[in-house]
Amino acid sequence: MESIATINQEAAHLTRPILYTQGLTIGYKTKRNTLELEKDLNIKIRNGELVCLIGPNGCGKSTLMRTIAGLQKPLHGETFIAEVDVNNIKPHQYAKLLRLVLTDRVNVGAMTVMDIVSIGRYPYTNYFAKLKSSDYEIIERSLDSVHLTSYKDRFFSELSDGEKQRVLIAKALAQDTPLILLDEPTAHLDLPNRVEIMNILKRLAKQTNKAIFLSTHELDLALQTADTIWLMNRKEALKSGTPEDLVLSGMFERVFKSSAFTFDKFSGSFKVVHPTKGKVSLSGNDVHSTWARRALEREGYQVVQDADWPISILHEEDRWKLEMNGKTFQCQDIGELLSTIREAN
Repeated sequence: MESIATINQEAAHLTRPILYTQGLTIGYKTKRNTLELEKDLNIKIRNGELVCLIGPNGCGKSTLMRTIAGLQKPLHGETFIAEVDVNNIKPHQYAKLLRLVLTDRVNVGAMTVMDIVSIGRYPYTNYFAKLKSSDYEIIERSLDSVHLTSYKDRFFSELSDGEKQRVLIAKALAQDTPLILLDEPTAHLDLPNRVEIMNILKRLAKQTNKAIFLSTHELDLALQTADTIWLMNRKEALKSGTPEDLVLSGMFERVFKSSAFTFDKFSGSFKVVHPTKGKVSLSGNDVHSTWARRALEREGYQVVQDADWPISILHEEDRWKLEMNGKTFQCQDIGELLSTIREAN
C-alpha cells in the first residue's frame, strides 16, 4: 500500500502549474544602466485556466510575455514550462510545449485555412512532414472548436480579421501544446468579434484543459471571462488575482487613475467624468429611468436623491412625461427630454 507521503507527492505533481516563475525580473540592459520593469515575480498559470495580462501602455506587458515565451532573456530569475526552464528548452521540445500567437497581420499568399491549421501538426511529423490520419483528425477537431469546419477550403487572405484570428487559434490548438500565449488577440477586431474570441478562448481553456495566457486592453471583457488577471502598473509590483478580488482591492482605480474617468466598482466599468452643471433629482428605477439617468449625467447633471431642481420622468405608452419647474411636458424620446431641459435651463 502506498504511503500517505507518496500519495501527497503524486497529488502535488498533478496540481503543479504548467507555467511558473521564480524570482523573475524583466527589463533591459543598456550600456549605462539597467531598466527593471518588474522584479522578483513568482507567478503561475495552471491547466484549464484563462489568464489575462492587463496594464497601461508602456508598463512592460510585451516584455513580460516575450520573457515568459523565452524570446527575451530575463534580468534575473527563471521561468518554467512543464518543469523545464524556458531558456533551456530545445527547439523540438519548444514546439510541443508552447504556442505563441502574435498580433502581427499574417501574409501567407494563396494558402487555404486547411493549409494554415495543418502547419500546427508539423512538429509531430517525420522528416518528410507527411501528415497521418490522426493528424487530420486533430486538425478537423481544431477547426470545429472555432466553428470554421466549413471554411477549410477557403483562402486565408479572403477572410475577415475575426475569421483570421480564429484560424490562428485553430492552428495553435492543432499544435496541441499545454500552454498557448496570445499577444492582444482582439486588437484589430470589432466588438462582436472581440466578444466571440474571448468566449472561444474561455471555452477552450475549460474543454481542452490547456492553459491560455493573453495580453489585452479589453478590461471589460477580461473582467467577465478571465479566471485570473495579472495587473501591471508602472508604480507598483504586478498583482495577480481573480477579477473580483482585484476590483474590491481598489487596484483598478490606482492603476488606471485619471481625471477624465472613474472606475465604478458596482458595474466593473469606467465612466467618463463630465463637467457638472448642477444637481437634479430623478424619479423611477426601471430601465427607462436608468438610461435617462445616464443621459442626464452625460449632459453634466449629478443625479441625487434630493435636489433643488427635481425632475420627474415617467415612461408610458412609448412616450415620456416630464415634470419640471411646475410644468408638464410630453416628449417622444430621451433626445427630446434633453432638449426640453436645455431650454428650461
